[in-house]
Amino acid sequence: MAAWPKAMVLFAGAAMLTAAAPVPGPDAQFRKLYTEEYAWRQRQQAPNEDSPKDQKLGLPDVGPAAQAERLARWTATLAALAKIRQTTLSPVEQVNYAVYKGQIEALLAEQKYRDYEKPLNADSSFWGDLAGSARGDFVREEDYRRYLATLRDIPRYFDQQIENMRAGLKRGFTPSRITLQGRDVGVARVVEANSVSDSPFFAPFAKFPAGMLAETRTRLRAEGEAAIREAVVPAHAKLLRFLREEYIPGARTDLAAYDLPDGRAYYQSKVAEYTTLNQTPEQVHAIGLAEVGKILARMHEVMQQVGFKGDLPAFLKFLRTDPQFYAKTPQALLDRGAWIAKTFDGKASKYFGRLPRSRFAIIPVPDDIAPFYTGGRGGPGVYLINTYNLSARPLYSLPALTLHESAPGHAFQMPLAGENKDLPAFRRDTYLSVYGEGWALYCEALGEEMGMYQTPYEVFGMLSYQMWRAARLVVDTGIHAQGWTREQAQQYFHDNTALADHEIETEVDRYIAWPGQALSYYTGELAILRARARAEKALGAKFNIRAFHDAVLALGSVPIPEIDRRVDQLIADGGKGPYPDEE
Repeated sequence: MAAWPKAMVLFAGAAMLTAAAPVPGPDAQFRKLYTEEYAWRQRQQAPNEDSPKDQKLGLPDVGPAAQAERLARWTATLAALAKIRQTTLSPVEQVNYAVYKGQIEALLAEQKYRDYEKPLNADSSFWGDLAGSARGDFVREEDYRRYLATLRDIPRYFDQQIENMRAGLKRGFTPSRITLQGRDVGVARVVEANSVSDSPFFAPFAKFPAGMLAETRTRLRAEGEAAIREAVVPAHAKLLRFLREEYIPGARTDLAAYDLPDGRAYYQSKVAEYTTLNQTPEQVHAIGLAEVGKILARMHEVMQQVGFKGDLPAFLKFLRTDPQFYAKTPQALLDRGAWIAKTFDGKASKYFGRLPRSRFAIIPVPDDIAPFYTGGRGGPGVYLINTYNLSARPLYSLPALTLHESAPGHAFQMPLAGENKDLPAFRRDTYLSVYGEGWALYCEALGEEMGMYQTPYEVFGMLSYQMWRAARLVVDTGIHAQGWTREQAQQYFHDNTALADHEIETEVDRYIAWPGQALSYYTGELAILRARARAEKALGAKFNIRAFHDAVLALGSVPIPEIDRRVDQLIADGGKGPYPDEE
C-alpha cells in the first residue's frame, strides 16, 4: 500500500482523536463539576444532626491549609458554574444548577467570613455533634473500627478547632458571652465521668450486635476503653480549660451580628442563605410584624371559643401555669408524643402518595444538653423530645411539635429526600433550612386540616408555634439589625406566644448566637402556602393534595424559587404529580 501524504496522516489522526473524545455537552460538563466537587465536599465536613445516618464520615481537617483549600475550591467552582449557561442545560439539570449554585454561594460566603472560627452556637457545637455520633448504627466490626479511629483522632481535631476559635476570639468573632453560659457542661461530663463506662462515647461498647463473637467484643471493648481514656478524655479536658479560662470569659458582650467584623455584610449573607431570597433585614422585619398581627386575630378567636374571660396576657399565664396542660413524668411526655405520631400514621395515605421507608425512634434529649436545647428536634431516624423541666413542655403544643419534628415533618421529609434516587447526591443529602424548616412548619398548619388537633387548646398550641416562628422574623432582625436587647426580645415572645419562660430564654439565646437561621422557618412556610393557594386556584377540581405534597417533597431540599417553578409545572401538567400511579 502506498504511503499516505504526511498532511493526510495528520488529518486522519486528528479526526480519530475527535471521534474518540468528543467535547462533552453542557449537561455532562455540569454533572462532572458537581459530582467531583460533592464527593470532595463530603470529606470536608464532620458529622452533624442533619447528616444521613449511613454516611461514613471521619473527622475532617479544619486547619488553616484546609480552610484555604476550601476557599479556593469553591471560588473556582463558582467561576466554572458561571461558564455554563443555565439555559443550555436540560430541564432536569437546570433545576440542579439553581440548587447547586445556591449551595456553593452559601459555602463560599461561610469561608469568606471565616465562619469556621465560630464552630458553635447556643445549642449546638462541634463537640456536641461528635458525641452524638456515639448514637449511630454499629452493626459490623468495621463500624467499630471506624469509630475507634475517630476517637483516636479527636485530639488533633479539637486542637485545630481550638486554634480556629482562638483566631475568632482575637478578632471579636464569637457568639455573645451570655449565650455561652453553661454550654461547657457537655465537655465537663466527658472529663468528669466516674469511669470510662459512664462516658457518652462508650455507648457503642456497652451493647454489641447479636452474633458478634465474644472474643471480638472483648477486644473492641478494651480498645474502646483505651481510646476514651488516652485520647477522648485528655482532648476534652484541654477543651474545657480553654472554654472556661480563655474563650467564654473573652467572648464578646454585644449581641448583634452587625457588631461582628464586617457585620452588616455578614448578616445580609445570612439573610440570603437562610431565606434564599433577595430581601433586606428591614423587609423581613416588616413581614414578621404583619404576620404576627394576623395570627393574633386567630388566637383571640380561640380564646372566645373556650370561653376565657380576660385578655391575651391572662390567657397565656393560664396556659403556662395550669397543671392540666403538663405531663407529670418524662415517660408520660414521651408516651404522648408517640401517640400523636402514631395518630398521624393513620392519616398519612390520605395526604401523601409516597411515604418514606425509613422509620424513626422517639427518645429523650440527652441530659447534658437538655437544659439549653429546644423542646424537640427531629431528623432521619429520630424524634428527640426534651423531658427536662416538664413545666416548660406544654401538652397542648405537643401535637404541633410532633408534626414538625417527626412525621410529616423532618423525620419524614429528610428520609424521603435521601431515598429519592432520581436526585443527585448533593440534593439527597444536603439540608437547606428554608425548605426543611418551612416544610415542617407547614406540617404544623396542615395538622388542623388533617384533624390532628383534638381540642381548641391544641389549636391554640399550633397557633402559638406559628406565632413563635413569625415572631422570629421580628426578633432575629430586631437583635441583629436594629439593636434590640436580649430582654426586649424575650418580652416580645412573652407577650405574643404561649411559650414557657425557660423556653423563651433558650430560644432567644439561640437566635443571638446563630444569626439568620430563625428566618428560614416562616419564610419557607409562606412560600409553600402561597404555592399551594396558587395551585388550588389554577387547578380547581383537578387539585389533588397528595400530588401537590409529592411534587414539593420530590424536590429534595431546594431554594424557594424552585418550589415556585415546580408548582408552575404541576399546574401546567393539569395537577398530575410525580408519581401518577400513586395518586
